[in-house]
Amino acid sequence: MSGSQARGRGDDAQGRGRGDGAQARGHRDGAQAWGFTDDRGTELGAALVPLRVVAYVRAGAALLDLGVAPVAVYGSGHDGEALDPAKAGGLGAAGVPYLGPGRALDEGVLRELRPDLVVDVTYDGKSPYALDEAVAGRLGIPLAALSVGNELTLPAILDRFAELAAALGAEPVRAASDTELAAAEAALRDAAARPGPAVLALSGAGPEQVHLARPGAWPELAHLAGLGVRLLDPGPGPGANWLTGDWGRAAELRPGLVLFDEREHATPPFGLPSGVSLTPWNPETPPSPAAYARFFRLLAQALTASPA
Repeated sequence: MSGSQARGRGDDAQGRGRGDGAQARGHRDGAQAWGFTDDRGTELGAALVPLRVVAYVRAGAALLDLGVAPVAVYGSGHDGEALDPAKAGGLGAAGVPYLGPGRALDEGVLRELRPDLVVDVTYDGKSPYALDEAVAGRLGIPLAALSVGNELTLPAILDRFAELAAALGAEPVRAASDTELAAAEAALRDAAARPGPAVLALSGAGPEQVHLARPGAWPELAHLAGLGVRLLDPGPGPGANWLTGDWGRAAELRPGLVLFDEREHATPPFGLPSGVSLTPWNPETPPSPAAYARFFRLLAQALTASPA
């Protein structure tokens, strides 16, 4: 969904004009109570439906797909001063401003944007990932954190983002996007059912080091396994989400296809055996059916093209 179709973002970073999103407020004596409980159990409330949303990049890209255009987005500690195209989804094309890493966010800039709500993600169900909650607190801005950790399945994560988008007044888009996702899952299931390569997901950290993903720790990788993709586990060792080792350890697992972290802070694969197929993977894919449908179709094509 393009920024012109999504509700909520103003004409520019200062938010002149409210567009179709004003209809989401409704009227009852001039106001309508709004409430939402995030995945930390924090109950958020406002007199009116929030129209001006500032979000972490991953959350903002998902909300945009679901029909809510943020007034701005911010990055994580891994991000730089420019928006990472691997994480951006449709944000760049929609003209959504990027504010830089959340932990270095200028409170004055955030105040000038006049947000009604900040949306972040949480991995531990306790703390927002990319922005210090005290920043929002000092400005009196409610902060919603939605879980992307492995305590939820991927479908549950997608449902929660859809629930927030609906609460923010987005027009329903799930029927079409769910159909697209179901078709992509079917294509991936068919591709995985054929004799094909073992798949290793990893994130490069230079020529001497690589982080090997533990499939069960990642909702999307666990979902791939449920669709029949033969994912390799790096084995015992420290690290809940990743096992860190050298590239030789990755080669020892004998993958036929490598899902490599395409984010800007990660490095390309080094020293893998010849014949290994490479497919980009964003470990922070926006939690929307449209984004995951694109990823699943890409992987289905890669599995079909790769030798067994």
